[in-house]
Amino acid sequence: MEEEQKIIVVPWDFTVVAENALAHAAKISKMVNDDVCLLHIVDTGIKQAEELEKLNQLQQIAADRSAKYNITVTAQVVRGSIFTTIAEFVNENNASLVIMGTHGIKGMQKLTGSWALKVIVKSKVPFIVVQDPPDDQEKYHDIVFPIDFRRENKEKIQTAINMGKYFDSKMHIIVSTDTDPRLLRNTRVNLNFAIKYFIQNNVPFEIHELPKGNMAEQSIEFAQKINADIILIMTTKNISFADFIMGASEQYIIANSSKIPVCCVNPRTSFAKTSQFMGGWSD
Repeated sequence: MEEEQKIIVVPWDFTVVAENALAHAAKISKMVNDDVCLLHIVDTGIKQAEELEKLNQLQQIAADRSAKYNITVTAQVVRGSIFTTIAEFVNENNASLVIMGTHGIKGMQKLTGSWALKVIVKSKVPFIVVQDPPDDQEKYHDIVFPIDFRRENKEKIQTAINMGKYFDSKMHIIVSTDTDPRLLRNTRVNLNFAIKYFIQNNVPFEIHELPKGNMAEQSIEFAQKINADIILIMTTKNISFADFIMGASEQYIIANSSKIPVCCVNPRTSFAKTSQFMGGWSD
């Protein structure tokens, strides 16, 4: 039986950052042979004629970008809210990945960072958040892979393995030294788990031990140092309203001033039911 075609979803709001996200999606599409779908969310109260106009406009963009990038780009206009409908769409439509543009952390963009996180946390497939277009069409060779004491750290291993497989990536594992024996022990368990599966799947890696500090800041600083292509992180388990307001560490990483793309994987425990992460990228 022929496997159903996977899609890479690009949330589309007719802005430059959405165009930047599409450029990344086109690059990845050629590596993994997934089609790209531009997804535009409209208000539930929109008039049918206005919705049709948006769809026609988006279909024209999709046709133009299909020719530009020599890939298949489709268009979908869906009624709802960006905070729930994007995740619902990707969870229900055989998506392998979402690539979303954001504006960073300048001025009021700190709030935009929390908005991006609200969109991401309901998705069962990974999100790559970008600010700029890709520098080139090369594969993502160097990926920063922070590991801490949280149990759900193990859940991003499959995403890392898939990236290693399709992007020829080296995982730069960073671990922070902790004085708390229990947290240090849990970190070491997660580190050994990652090493085991990277070796089994022939994913090259290096381990970098850093002094105790803010892992979000350290991740960005290290990514800058090695000129990394992507930072791969887990979102906070059962993220709360307070996390959105006060600023979960993910928001800081997503909106990093170096504009390094960030791949976000949500813990499976955030969902009552879950599907395989990055299903379109696995054997």
